[in-house]
Amino acid sequence: MDTHRLVYLDHQATTPVDPTVLEAMLPYFGQHFGNAASKGHDFGWAAEKAVDQARESLAAGIGARAREIVFTSGATEADNLAVLGAARMYQTKGQHLISCATEHKAVLDPMQALQAQGYEVTFLGVDAQGRIDLDELRAAIRPDTVLVSIMHGNNEVGNLHPIAEIGAICREHGALFHTDATQTLGKEEIDVDAMNIDLLSASAHKLYGPKGIGMLYVRRRNPRVRLEAIMFGGGHERGLRSGTLNVPGIVGFAKALELCLADRAGQQQRIGALRDRLQKSILERLDFVEFNGDPEHRLACNLNLSFAFIEGESLIMGIPGIAVSSGSACTSASLEPSYVLRAMGVGDELAHSSIRFGIGRFNSEEEIDYVADAVVAAVKRLREMSPLYEMALEGIDLSSVQWQGH
Repeated sequence: MDTHRLVYLDHQATTPVDPTVLEAMLPYFGQHFGNAASKGHDFGWAAEKAVDQARESLAAGIGARAREIVFTSGATEADNLAVLGAARMYQTKGQHLISCATEHKAVLDPMQALQAQGYEVTFLGVDAQGRIDLDELRAAIRPDTVLVSIMHGNNEVGNLHPIAEIGAICREHGALFHTDATQTLGKEEIDVDAMNIDLLSASAHKLYGPKGIGMLYVRRRNPRVRLEAIMFGGGHERGLRSGTLNVPGIVGFAKALELCLADRAGQQQRIGALRDRLQKSILERLDFVEFNGDPEHRLACNLNLSFAFIEGESLIMGIPGIAVSSGSACTSASLEPSYVLRAMGVGDELAHSSIRFGIGRFNSEEEIDYVADAVVAAVKRLREMSPLYEMALEGIDLSSVQWQGH
């Protein structure tokens, strides 16, 4: 009988709901079940009050005002509303947009949909560490550029873009700036005014909150940002997002962010130490392992490594019970190598061997050591079946060989 241990290290895909968050949500499934849009009775008023308090709390967490928070079903919808809504609202000013080759599909896909409709999109490239060139961004902005969308933290390799600098460039050139902060809200410092952010997307389930609830920050002054709605049917959220509000989710979202911000620095330090412990333990015991991302400016919770001469999927199967990813959760069904790693110049074979470890609040040192031991043992076992690995050990040049990690 297989008695392997379960360890969750896929926190960039989703996080468990914190028990304190669940406790805050429970009354709004039963006792306070009213519709926040019902203005004529106590049930609706109680729900509306909870939503108002949550909106205030979430806004304060990013230096915004409550009326600038629009609730959505998640960050994907928020990204679509930001990109499509801004492009369509300002199309008479211009139809040029700027994004980055390593953005999440929730930004790339609506950008490409706009391209098919006649808009022009410039996709900035990145260097080997996943960073954009700020001079290239400056050069790409034109008088008809209406929106720049660059994510704060990358969901696959964890590198952090210089959001404040990007925001300053956009403001200087009169372009709106949207950032997908799904991986950074509650973890990294965010101040929408100081960073000149005009639109910001986020989702509760990446910070120990519930699935099915997200938000879009929409700046209301200096400048006032207007969006064209992409959903209709009731005029909720000031006409920007129709649909009955998910009151338990909204309450949980606010509580989750509150918990993250209460000890943000301490949690970041502890989780970063676990990440470094895992990285050191693996790299000290295995050769031909490549680190992917920016070693300095990166998420504390993310570690992306490529293990040459094996397939990432084979490694995942070789460490049963340990939850890791061979790419972003939204593209894991694809047999193509990660488009993020490809954009960084990583070859297809090495990209296929990449594993993303996502460390979280409830992981322990003992779990990290267990995972490191399991990964090292599995890689060694898989490489015993690779003749190219033996050739590499003997110093044979494999640059012209297309190795397959089967």
